[in-house]
Amino acid sequence: MDVKEILSQIPRSPGVYFYRNDKDEIIYIGKAKILRNRVRSYFQKSKHVDVKTQVMVKHIAHIDWLVVRDEVEALLTEANMIKEHRPRYNVLLKDDKTFPYVRISNEPYPRVEIIRAKHLTKDKHTYFGPYTDAGYLRELLRSLHKIFPIRTCNYYIDTTSIKQKKVSVCLDYHINRCEGPCEGLVSETHYGEMIHQIKQFLKGRNDNIKKHLKDAMTLASDEMRFEDAGHYRDQFQAIIVFTQRQKLLSQDFMDRDILAVSAELSYGVGVLMRIRNGHLIGREKFQLKIADADNTPVIMSQFFTQYYNATADLPKEILLDTPIENIEQLEKWLTSEKGSKVNILVPERGEKKRLVDTCVKNAELHLASIRFKKIKRKEHIPKMVAQLKEDLGLGAPPRRIEAFDNSNIQGAHPVAGMVCFIDGKPRKSEYRKFNIKTVEGIDDFASMREIVGRRYKRVLDEKKSLPDLILIDGGKGQLSAAKSALDVLGLGYVPVIGLAKRLEEVFKPDIPEPQNIPKSSPGLHLLRQLRDEVHRFAITFHRSKRDKTMTLSMFEDIPGMGKKRVQKLWEVFESLEDIRSASVDEIKDKCGFSELLAEAILNKVSNIN
Repeated sequence: MDVKEILSQIPRSPGVYFYRNDKDEIIYIGKAKILRNRVRSYFQKSKHVDVKTQVMVKHIAHIDWLVVRDEVEALLTEANMIKEHRPRYNVLLKDDKTFPYVRISNEPYPRVEIIRAKHLTKDKHTYFGPYTDAGYLRELLRSLHKIFPIRTCNYYIDTTSIKQKKVSVCLDYHINRCEGPCEGLVSETHYGEMIHQIKQFLKGRNDNIKKHLKDAMTLASDEMRFEDAGHYRDQFQAIIVFTQRQKLLSQDFMDRDILAVSAELSYGVGVLMRIRNGHLIGREKFQLKIADADNTPVIMSQFFTQYYNATADLPKEILLDTPIENIEQLEKWLTSEKGSKVNILVPERGEKKRLVDTCVKNAELHLASIRFKKIKRKEHIPKMVAQLKEDLGLGAPPRRIEAFDNSNIQGAHPVAGMVCFIDGKPRKSEYRKFNIKTVEGIDDFASMREIVGRRYKRVLDEKKSLPDLILIDGGKGQLSAAKSALDVLGLGYVPVIGLAKRLEEVFKPDIPEPQNIPKSSPGLHLLRQLRDEVHRFAITFHRSKRDKTMTLSMFEDIPGMGKKRVQKLWEVFESLEDIRSASVDEIKDKCGFSELLAEAILNKVSNIN
């Protein structure tokens, strides 16, 4: 990549830039007021103050950019693109499963329901959230249904459906949980007023609702409508019970959000405290995937934009625990979304600073909880692995086991496979395939010696982790061959065993008799799983190589088809079936072959069953 040439092409405009690796994968997305200046800063060595940037720059193979109208649009585009592509070196909301929201539908008699979405859609419904505390969300919905007689059915109800009597009242109507909009028993205006109160309730503004219910209860009592009065009383008590759990945190009764982040290694936590009308109405925590735990302003900035790009519930004031770039642009963006001024502050003293400190403490506690879970998960030893340690008399549980198997048919196309299980589960990213290079004819022992030697020589050269146990699919001969390869490398201390195919007997080196392991042992069951998996893996590789070799030789028989043209054919088509279903013109145009050659290829594959 010619950096100088690319930099000369980048405009001096606001926009978003994309870094790609040699596999054309997006590894980082950023925004900039002046694209050229920002991108250039990554390639000035004196500017590299963090390890993450140095590592990332080494992987940049291509640079793309997108010009936008202003900084606010750049900020929004960056947030949306990060969500879509999830680059490796950006801060990501780790909870990539869909977040729950409360949605109030846009219809004559709206429904209030929980939906899950990656981010908000630009429709006419009203959304509150996202929420990360499922317990709080369930309690919130239960309280809503106790206080407000809103419908729970999924029908679309309007004047036409009421006149045609498409729907009848359900049990909720008879137990006073719904006022029967499906049969026109409540006006659209009255129902709309109730929905307005629900929106206020979800925003934490409960005083007006309490006053309304108290007045309605008094009026019903004065008019001797005691059943209605009792119903209003129950609603009033339900809202009192719910609001008593909302701690008063601020004496100025302002709507504000408080954000704090805490991070270490490659993970972190973002905490949001949602204060409405001075009361704490929600506390959400988001796990973050990060590349540089020391760069707190960047973590906060990207957490901030990703969160507020996914919510419509905006306060008047947002308090942060650390300064971030582009505060003016962020305020401009949120102000335009809310329709009124939104202020972003980093308080240094007073009541607001104490609120931020509380949020920081929450973030640190959640991070400690994640750390503890990771340690506990790392220290947890599955039952099968612990039992295998006892069955084989090992000094430590074999948490990482690597298994080997050979595969060939009468010495043709000899290959081998290695699979890796960690804590009793397959780790497919660690699987390896081997072409046998030094062995002529059928010699399973020599083949096993070769692949075990090659595998662990490379492990030593690359200073990678050695396994706690090596499993050889075979009897004493294969086991001895593998052990001799380990001894040559000075790895004779690594435990290695053989699992004979016929009687499923387990052998150790230099011990003629099989190990006395009960057939019902979970440890033996784990060894069988490994043996079956490595056998499947090796056989699949062998068949693939055999079929490819046969197919290559088949096409090379066609006059004019050399190795390069065969390779070109397979670059365009993935299988024989793809070739068979193609037309002469398609093969000719896509591969650049002559019409006669394309016809010969189709004739060849049409004769294959």
